[in-house]
Amino acid sequence: MATITDDLGYAFASSGPRARVVSLVPSLTESVAAARRDALIGATDWCTHPGDLAVTRVRGTKNPDVAKIVALHPDLVLANKEVNRRTDVERLRAAGISVWVTVIESVPQALESLRRMFSRALGWSVPAWLDKADAEFCRPAPERRLRVVVPVWRDPWMVVGSRTFTGDLLARLGLENVYGDAVDRYPQVSVAEILARRPDRVVLPDEPYRFTADDGPEAFPDTRSSLVEGRALTWYGPSLVNARAVVASALDSG
Repeated sequence: MATITDDLGYAFASSGPRARVVSLVPSLTESVAAARRDALIGATDWCTHPGDLAVTRVRGTKNPDVAKIVALHPDLVLANKEVNRRTDVERLRAAGISVWVTVIESVPQALESLRRMFSRALGWSVPAWLDKADAEFCRPAPERRLRVVVPVWRDPWMVVGSRTFTGDLLARLGLENVYGDAVDRYPQVSVAEILARRPDRVVLPDEPYRFTADDGPEAFPDTRSSLVEGRALTWYGPSLVNARAVVASALDSG
């Protein structure tokens, strides 16, 4: 039996195609469902795509119901270093559950991690949408030259900083993240501090904080704002196929 290692280097035995999978990451839930929906038996309350997914819900990404997950008898649980807590991963492993942890901080890393997840962890063939996403991001970045800031929360305001998947995606869309030089990955800032960086555009996603036309743009009356589907900015999976077009459309209409 072959030994495989996840993105953190944790080793466990490969046991062939996985038939009972629990996902603790919205992006990975959508990825698995798009490839082999009948193998997905559990997901978090935050796993909103596909919209008609009918599986056992195991609470949130930060507080999963470990006992419920164990009771489902999964042959693999999918997790992510940033999204999920180490203590929950350790508790699942202590209960004898195999957990594959991904580490994703850039688009290339996402594409490679997903390939490894499908081929090694799940033992499945790589889905066609992953090849399409790969081809999409092999194209050169458009020359937009816009300086943007991407808030992900308010009260307190938090923005996309350095070493993030979203920041890398922005760069590949020809956009300059004005907080790309921040020490923190998601720095807490004030509106005044944001404005002091003089962004050309404030990009407001609908998750994790749900910014809307009435909640967000009013804080930046003298700077153009663009509302965008958060999934196109922060999710790695089937959404990558259309992410460039979705973000470009939001910027053009915002």
